[in-house]
Amino acid sequence: MICVDVLIVGGGIAGASLGARLSGAQNVLIIEAEDLCGRHATGRSAAFWQASLGGDTPERQLSLASKPMFDADWPGSDTPLLRARGAVHLTAPGIGEYEELGDLAGEYRPVHLGRDQIDRLIPGLRQQWTGAWYEASCADIEVAAFHNACLRAVRRQGGDVRTDTSFLGARHNGDRWQVDTSNGPIDAKLLVNAAGAWGDEIAKHAGVRPLGLEPLRRTVVQLRVGRTGLKDVPFVTDSHDSFYFKGEGDNSVWVCPLDETRMEPCDAAAEELDVATAIDRFERAVDWPVEAVERKWAGLRTFAPDRGMKFGFDSESPAFFWCVGQGGMGIQTAPAASLLCAKLINGDELPAELAGIDPADFAPRSVRV
Repeated sequence: MICVDVLIVGGGIAGASLGARLSGAQNVLIIEAEDLCGRHATGRSAAFWQASLGGDTPERQLSLASKPMFDADWPGSDTPLLRARGAVHLTAPGIGEYEELGDLAGEYRPVHLGRDQIDRLIPGLRQQWTGAWYEASCADIEVAAFHNACLRAVRRQGGDVRTDTSFLGARHNGDRWQVDTSNGPIDAKLLVNAAGAWGDEIAKHAGVRPLGLEPLRRTVVQLRVGRTGLKDVPFVTDSHDSFYFKGEGDNSVWVCPLDETRMEPCDAAAEELDVATAIDRFERAVDWPVEAVERKWAGLRTFAPDRGMKFGFDSESPAFFWCVGQGGMGIQTAPAASLLCAKLINGDELPAELAGIDPADFAPRSVRV
């Protein structure tokens, strides 16, 4: 039987980044049911670092705390993790103020642009858009590089990552967990649930009350269009209302209709109606002719009932730690969220990097009846 200090269920960015924080000081094992870590939400994310995302919430504070860690290429990425992109939040009559500004300041505070300024950034924008808020600090996250760096850090520090290993159930004997997997039993002092859309299923199989997690499908389409020079086109959205798009290649864009369709945990696939909706909303925003759908995919973004992230020990099963509910901000908050979770697990005081962040804001008990 394998014996470890910490067993993390789920090899996506939540489990991988936490494993990178904990391994070395503790004996850590990550198990992943798929043949490849990050096959679902992490591997399908069109991830950005965007200061304004999330509004004035504790999750935004995790994003802001994560930025210096991304800039430092934590946890030892051999390639830069952020690529400057910029974001344009379009305004129109009736959509004048950008409500997500909150207390953002300095380099993170968006500035207002007039129509002539927008035209220089996005030629071909249709006439209903009269202005925009421009967020210069928005950047693409190199998701694969970040995720792989976390998994390498786990192994480099003496931890282990095992794929094709399904969690079947667990029992706590008052001291340790006896865990059944498809590749044999595991004995663990602490069980960490970082299973994303499957988080409640993992809890049930461990005899822990679920939180009511809700997986929602989101679609992204890559379109080839009749215009060139698009690779560096900013992230463009109608204030996160009905679409976003961004340049991908010289004559291609990624488009998302911001769909949220309730799903059971599954290997999500794009639906034709959502693809058609993405194209329609894109064509209503700009006059770039769509020539072909080059790719289409979907992933599950998982939310707690209050849409807040849930990090912490279970109030009824104290050897069970939740790391779930990251919704659409899991990757951009992962450096700080993993540091927060590691400090909670180790019983340490929060470091200066997490100043102003209150662990109580993420307590799993807050969504239980």
